[in-house]
Amino acid sequence: MIDWRSKGFWLPEGTFSGNPSIFDGGFTWPLMVVRRDAVAANIATMAAYCRRHGVEFAPHAKTTMAPGLLDAQMRAGAWGMTVATPNQALVLRRLGIDRVLIANQVLDPTALAWLARESAAGWEVCFQVDSIAGVEAAAATGGPLRVLVELGHPGGRTGVRDLDALEAVARAVAAAPGLELAGVTGYEGQLPDVDAVDGFLDLLVDGFLRLGAAGLLPERPWLSAGGSAWFDRVIERFARVGSQARILVRSGASVTHDDGFYRTRTPFVRVPSEGPLDAALEIWAQVLSTPEPGLAIVGMGKRDAPFDEGLPVPLSVFPDLPAEGITVTKLNDHHTYLSVAGADLTPGTLIRFGISHPCTAFDKWRAIPVVDEERRVVDVLETYF
Repeated sequence: MIDWRSKGFWLPEGTFSGNPSIFDGGFTWPLMVVRRDAVAANIATMAAYCRRHGVEFAPHAKTTMAPGLLDAQMRAGAWGMTVATPNQALVLRRLGIDRVLIANQVLDPTALAWLARESAAGWEVCFQVDSIAGVEAAAATGGPLRVLVELGHPGGRTGVRDLDALEAVARAVAAAPGLELAGVTGYEGQLPDVDAVDGFLDLLVDGFLRLGAAGLLPERPWLSAGGSAWFDRVIERFARVGSQARILVRSGASVTHDDGFYRTRTPFVRVPSEGPLDAALEIWAQVLSTPEPGLAIVGMGKRDAPFDEGLPVPLSVFPDLPAEGITVTKLNDHHTYLSVAGADLTPGTLIRFGISHPCTAFDKWRAIPVVDEERRVVDVLETYF
C-alpha cells in the first residue's frame, strides 16, 4: 500500500496508481528511483557470466531485500539466494525462495529450531559454522541441518583462521547427529588487493582438498566465495577443483551496481569483455539554500543516501546539464553540503545523484519507484528490512 506513509511519494489523500513521471507533482524530494533497463541489463549480465564460467549464482539478498528484484534474479537462473541473518531467511522462505544460504554462523536456538523444522519439511537451507560452539548449537536441535565450514583470514570477519581449525570443525560436524557437511566457504571481500585475494582463495581451495582427502566432504560438495569486487578471482582460483566442486558465487551489489565504490572495484574493470554493469540507482534532490559563495545545501542526507563507502556523486542538474564543478563534501541527517565551483545553482534547483554502495541504500526506502529512461514510473519496489 503506497500512501501518505511512503517517503518520496506525495499522497496527502488516496493511494498511488498509474504511470506518472516523477516530475509530474506526485512525488517530493528527495526521491530514490531504480532504472528498470539498467537493472534488467545487470541481471542478464551476471546470469550470462555465471553460465559461461560454469558456476552457480546465489546473489546476496541483503543488498535489496526487494521481492521484485529477487524474483527477477531467480527467473534469470540464480540457483538460490544468500542472506546474512535468520530473519532474512524467514522473509525469503515466506516469499517462496526454494534455496537459501545463510552466510553466517547461527547460534540462536529459536532460529536454529525453526531452520531444522523447515529443513525437515523439504526447504533447502544451509548456513556456516566456524567453531565447535556453532556445531554444538546446531546439533542441539537434532537436525536435519546442512552446514558449510568457513575459513576466514587475519583481521577479517568470521571463519576459522587456519586449516587445522577448519578440519577440526569439519570433524565435529561429521560426528554430530543431525548435521550434514555440505562444503567449504569463505569471504574475500575485505582483502586489499589481487595478491591478498588470490592467496586467501588458494588457501580456501587447499582446505577444500584437505577435507576431501580426509573423507569429510560429500559427493560434489559446495565451494563458495565471491562478493561483488572479486568474483572473477574466485572463479580463476577455484578452477583447479572445478571438476570436484559445485562452485557458488554470491555477489549482491551487481544487481544495481553504483557510481562510487563498485564502479571502480567491479571485476569488469579488470575484464571489460565480460561486462559491463550499469549504475541503476539515482536520488533526485533539491537545492534548499545557497547561503554563501561556493556552498549549496541540498535536501538529502544520511536518512536517504548511503555514506559508509563513499558519498553521493552529482550526475546532472535538471533537466540534463552536466554536474561540472559540483562535489559532495559531507552529509548531515537531512542535508548534503555541495562545494560549487563555477556552477549556477539556486534554491529549488533539482540535482540527480548517483550513490556509492547499494547495500546501505535500499534499507532507507520502503517503496522505490522503478522508472523508464524518461523517468516515468513503471513499477514500485517494496523492501523488506
